[in-house]
Amino acid sequence: METAALVVVLVIALALFFDFTNGFHDTANAMATPIATGALKPKTAVLLAAALNLVGAFLSTEVAKTVSGGIVNEGDIDHALLPQLIFAGLIGAITWNMLTWLLGLPSSSSHALFGGLIGATLVGVGAAGINFGVVMSKVVLPALIAPLTAGLIAFAATKVAYGVTRRYDGRPDGRSGFRWGQIFTSSMVALAHGTNDAQKTMGVITLALITVGWQTGDPNSSDYHNPEFWVIAACAFTIALGTYLGGWRIIRTLGKGLTEVKPAQGFAAESSTAATILASSAFGFALSTTQVASGSVIGSGLGRRGSVVRWRTAGRIAIGWLLTLPAAGGVGALAALIVIWLGNWGVLIDAVLALVVIVGLFLRSRRDAVTPANAMSDVAESGHVVELPETPGPTRRTSRIELMRALDRAERKADEAERAARKAKKLKKAGGSPSEIKAARKAADRAVKKLAAAEQAAAEWEALSASRRARARLAEWDLSAEQQEDAR
Repeated sequence: METAALVVVLVIALALFFDFTNGFHDTANAMATPIATGALKPKTAVLLAAALNLVGAFLSTEVAKTVSGGIVNEGDIDHALLPQLIFAGLIGAITWNMLTWLLGLPSSSSHALFGGLIGATLVGVGAAGINFGVVMSKVVLPALIAPLTAGLIAFAATKVAYGVTRRYDGRPDGRSGFRWGQIFTSSMVALAHGTNDAQKTMGVITLALITVGWQTGDPNSSDYHNPEFWVIAACAFTIALGTYLGGWRIIRTLGKGLTEVKPAQGFAAESSTAATILASSAFGFALSTTQVASGSVIGSGLGRRGSVVRWRTAGRIAIGWLLTLPAAGGVGALAALIVIWLGNWGVLIDAVLALVVIVGLFLRSRRDAVTPANAMSDVAESGHVVELPETPGPTRRTSRIELMRALDRAERKADEAERAARKAKKLKKAGGSPSEIKAARKAADRAVKKLAAAEQAAAEWEALSASRRARARLAEWDLSAEQQEDAR
């Protein structure tokens, strides 16, 4: 029992460290766009994100109950073995988190945690230890649906935002009023992050407490898997501390990735992210907030006129997300294998190896200068998926207005041509001088040419008003022809 208690203490310490890495890994989820658009200064943004992560962690426990009482079938696992498997799973999650943070690879702290736990459990007790129904309904399906939903909402919100402020088109920074709205929406994202991500660590600690009988309450009660207050407080303060202290490595180069984000677009993206995460937290869905925020940024980018998807960048981000679960699961499985082979000595070896890896990665990060290549935010990276033109092509409404003007111009030119032709005929019948007749004929010819040009312009605007692709081709890009083709 003493050995199991010691392992649980190690699990709690390691879980809180994971919570800390989650905080600095996901700082940019809330604050990427307001910093890029100038709505908030970096120091203010990070401090605000830390405070609201702290508050959000106290608001709900549904996700914590999903982790502590749903993903792993703790009743089918030896209670002496389960803390060791949780420990191994956390090693997998933290190792992957630290590695991706160092390399600037797209990643999800949440999926790293689930991958580590699932990999360790599969090695320790086999498939019977995993509740695959809960994994599918509360982890996998939300991972597929939530970013798409957030992207669609952000797309629609961006269209509406630009539609209702169309009169500001062409004015420098004409929609700067959205910056004030961004302060509210980015705060909601930070709050939502606390309601979802901090709870995952609470669930892991609660699961460890249950295995050694330290969890208070009736085991048959539906509230038995609710985290203890001290667990909630510890996780809340840890993720807030990680958000504030660790975020500077990302924040220093955050604007580099999202310089094209405009206030209206950022407002739409943050609103979508906050709504999606808060709704999912209420249902106990364990989301990846990084994926949701990235989906919103991509959706809001597509909502801007003339945008083009850069599929290579989108594919690279998607591959990074797909690798997170199996990669963290592989490290967790390896750590669990050492525990199975060597017992308590295996736990000690895992702890030493984890410490060596973490310290090594941290020291390695200190030697390298912070550049966009190794410190780019996951959310900022998603901003490169959508390429926007320097000057977008005309809208359908603009095309129709220009078409009406062109038709009116053509009608006037037709009248001028008809009057010039009649004047030339009258002069000829009235016996006017050859020079007068010649001048009248030249005027009639010029009028006919102007009529032809006006009719051609009208035909072109008519074609543009009917074809979105044709309007997009008129956009002015700050790209070479080869880059444009690659973006398409």
